[in-house]
Amino acid sequence: MGPQETKLLQRKEYLSQLIAWREKHLIKVITGVRRCGKSTMLQLYREYLKKQGVQERQIISINLEDLANEHLQDYRALHQHVKGLLQDDCFTYVFIDEVQQCKGFEKAVDSLFINEQVDLYITGSNAYLLSSELATLLSGRYVEIQMLPLSFAEYLDFTSTEQVSRMTAFTRYLNHGSFPYVPMLGQDDSVIRTYIEGIYASILIKDVAQRKAIGDVALLERIVRFLGSSIGSPISAKKICDTLTSSGRKVSVNTVDAYLEALQESYCFYKVDRYDIKGRNFLKTLGKYYIVDMGLRNHLLSNRESDIGHQIENIVYLELRRRGYKVSIGKLADKEVDFVAQNAEGITYLQVSASVLDQTTLKRELAPLQAIGDNYPKILLSLDEIGAGSNHEGIQQKNLLDWLVQ
Repeated sequence: MGPQETKLLQRKEYLSQLIAWREKHLIKVITGVRRCGKSTMLQLYREYLKKQGVQERQIISINLEDLANEHLQDYRALHQHVKGLLQDDCFTYVFIDEVQQCKGFEKAVDSLFINEQVDLYITGSNAYLLSSELATLLSGRYVEIQMLPLSFAEYLDFTSTEQVSRMTAFTRYLNHGSFPYVPMLGQDDSVIRTYIEGIYASILIKDVAQRKAIGDVALLERIVRFLGSSIGSPISAKKICDTLTSSGRKVSVNTVDAYLEALQESYCFYKVDRYDIKGRNFLKTLGKYYIVDMGLRNHLLSNRESDIGHQIENIVYLELRRRGYKVSIGKLADKEVDFVAQNAEGITYLQVSASVLDQTTLKRELAPLQAIGDNYPKILLSLDEIGAGSNHEGIQQKNLLDWLVQ
């Protein structure tokens, strides 16, 4: 087992989810952006199964992006191939990587699922996987495990052999991003940049342009760069249209909408809607977009546009997603709360700022949280160590790095 796989063993939460769903009669669907670790996670899971006594003949593993399996990109051929390898006297564990490469894969998956002696795991780099017929066909018969690149806590695990301060590690995490293989590349900026460029090209061409039959890749790239430079800012398709038109590139709102949808489906960007805290309903006004990885964003923007505040806001959004929260932006009259995070236990309100050492800034950042009338937890996150642990009339001030690893 290579260094990358050994390190990925630290991603215990994803592995434990797979173990918990083992041999349950549900299709396990692992989704996430390219290179976030889906294939390696399944490899680790297969190693776990073998240690539990599962024999090699019980495991069928197919990666549909491997040229050797190109003939299986037809659902009939895929079904016949797997069916011919199924065991009669015990469970067969079937793993199909990048299943969206098979046209009509839903039919093959549905047919295999009928067999109660089959434990089925599929991965995909596109949300189309679950917005397609599969969701209708298998309603209530699948469980989705959403993978993201490394959290900061995982990144620290990956780089634990290096004797650097936590702040230095966080700066690298911001600059180089969080794809699992990046820590293996050392600190050579040009090597890391080349690796991330390859991921970006794959996402843009394979998961967006080809799947949506987008011929105008130059326009797609301009929209990607616009989103990358506007993380954490209110955006609409019309706003993007107006910006492109003013720079001499006329485009329709419908086209921009289609491109935005495709970028979300590739797990490259996440759209966050506004939520009226007082009225308890979602608003149709401008949403915000966050990118899946800061290294990708820095690849897009050579001059590293945007302030540290928006960058850490992006990091907090992704961490809330990892922790299983449904996330929205809070609107309260003329005030805005950065994040309203909801789970089964209730709501948490979060405000994010690079620093609140200045009293005017502190007052401004506390104001939206103070305006909320309910008693749910309210947290102010900043990079400051001074003031961390303070309680501002029920609002907890925390150091961002402490919160990320808690």
